[in-house]
Amino acid sequence: MKEMPKHTISILVENEFGVLSRVAGMFSGRGYNIESLSVAETLDPSVSRITLTVRGDTSVLVQVTKQLHKMVSVIRVVDFGQGESVERELALVKVAFNEATRAEVMNIVNIFRAKVVDVGAGVCIIETTGAEDKINAMVRLLRPLGIMEIARTGSAALYRAERLLAEAQEPTRADASSDENAA
Repeated sequence: MKEMPKHTISILVENEFGVLSRVAGMFSGRGYNIESLSVAETLDPSVSRITLTVRGDTSVLVQVTKQLHKMVSVIRVVDFGQGESVERELALVKVAFNEATRAEVMNIVNIFRAKVVDVGAGVCIIETTGAEDKINAMVRLLRPLGIMEIARTGSAALYRAERLLAEAQEPTRADASSDENAA
């Protein structure tokens, strides 16, 4: 079966109770599995940014975007597949090691420009940031050495150069409602 394309979507929302639940419910109600999710305030504390990744074809994603625009608390919706952007995630990986594997663990840490952020007797926690593929590659190499636990963030994404999400060439909530009135 062919894998559906991945989309990284950022949604600017009013920072109020229940918005995240309504956004997540809209995706699950339409049969989308959210693969990763991160939420935080923006520079404006009254606005939060939800960044999520989902898989699906473009036509269904357009429908989801239109549904998001209908939500009262949604300010702007952008699919980062529609422009040059930088996307990263963070992973903390707890790895067991011994005298025989310590050098190999440290070699992998150095190759991936990761860093050891905690060391105990026979265990360390490695922090790495980067694209999903980079983190997956590091995990594949560490797995045979003894990964005990992994914690990964959702994707964070920004447009390159001067382009801002707040100025993205996507329809705003007002644009979406005027399009519906015109139809």
